[in-house]
Amino acid sequence: MARFELKLPKMGESVAEATITSWIKEVGDMVEMDDTVVEVATDKVDSEVPSEVEGKLVEILFQKDDVVQVGQTIAIIETEGEEGAEVVSQQTAKEVVTETPVAAKEIENTIAEVKESVSSLDTSSSERFYSPLVKSIAQTEGISLEELESVQGTGKKGRVTKSDILGYLENRGNQPTKTSSAPSIQFDIEKPKKVEAAPVSISGKDEIIEMSRMGKLISKHMVASVQTSAHVQSFIEVDVTNVVNWRNKVKNAYQKREGEKLTFTPIFMQAVAQTIKKHPLINISVDGDKIIKRGNINLGMAAALPDGNLIVPVIKNADQLSLVGMTKQVNDLAQRARANKLKPDEIQDGTYTVTNVGSFGSITGTPIINQPQVAILALGAIIKKPAVIETPEGDLIGIRHKMIVSHSYDHRVVNGALGGMFIKTFKDIIEAWDVNQDF
Repeated sequence: MARFELKLPKMGESVAEATITSWIKEVGDMVEMDDTVVEVATDKVDSEVPSEVEGKLVEILFQKDDVVQVGQTIAIIETEGEEGAEVVSQQTAKEVVTETPVAAKEIENTIAEVKESVSSLDTSSSERFYSPLVKSIAQTEGISLEELESVQGTGKKGRVTKSDILGYLENRGNQPTKTSSAPSIQFDIEKPKKVEAAPVSISGKDEIIEMSRMGKLISKHMVASVQTSAHVQSFIEVDVTNVVNWRNKVKNAYQKREGEKLTFTPIFMQAVAQTIKKHPLINISVDGDKIIKRGNINLGMAAALPDGNLIVPVIKNADQLSLVGMTKQVNDLAQRARANKLKPDEIQDGTYTVTNVGSFGSITGTPIINQPQVAILALGAIIKKPAVIETPEGDLIGIRHKMIVSHSYDHRVVNGALGGMFIKTFKDIIEAWDVNQDF
């Protein structure tokens, strides 16, 4: 019999860990190839881990709610096969260490050295977590706890990673130093204090509802976005009468030919992609003091889930899709999002996000930027309004279909001119819609 190690597979470039949500198979169960063994959740999507072999599940190494790193062994499956083909398990690894006492001794010495190097750097008074490696580097480089607290962390929950502290050390020598040529000026600025939430009183008639795992993640993501980006909004009213009339004219023929409905969303998504091509500096991200101009236009499409949570599937290379292609992508992603069938890579690598607040009747909204993007567009409800219509014979009052568009953008890198021009271009594209075109 051979033992196969089932590992947590790679789930996207930016996903390093996942939480065990439920074991579908139990110890002693027979497992077929591609059978789902365990369900996991990341900060982006829920997913299933299938078996790569046939055999018997003999060991489960993690329990429900445990956090597992990508590449870690989560279970052992016993398969039919030669002993020589046995995959090295955790027990085998222990035996190898036991048989090589010299290597084991070196490892023990290294661990002892690390512990000794960080022993004098007391971080117990800090509210941040520092790994032994980060504390070791700080101790070696003479970085005090006060200085370490000033290092911006990019890890989970703002933790300082190895890359963060090494990057800080590279720029440490470039900090301006005091000279005697001019008097130094010191400002007594009080360090911002952590704001504690006010206690909530609970009466006998109140009901306590535990936040879902996804709800907690969304909450943290939104708060982090507001703390990261300087949010500014611009608004514009768009006349969508031509789009409404055109869709009403072709929607039945479209459904008959393509087998699915034509909604307003793909029309607006295609217009957004065209707008981004005209204003590529809205399709960026911020990395410290650097701006990353994205090579692809990947549109995130905020979708509401039946449980009230939100997920953002991504349409890759949206500018290369025809209206039919865009419609198929929008419908497919929306349906699978509601059925919790999205794959991890289908909610990653977005460069700009669109949310349709009008689907719930809201005339507009001020959405929070989906980090690490720098802007997000909110589409309001389409409403009939009396409006002034300019004609060669003079101005008239008529009934038009109007929609308010809200554009939230990061004022650190997007100024009001670009933010405003972006939605003005979107407005021009929509209002110039050809009512006689085919689909």
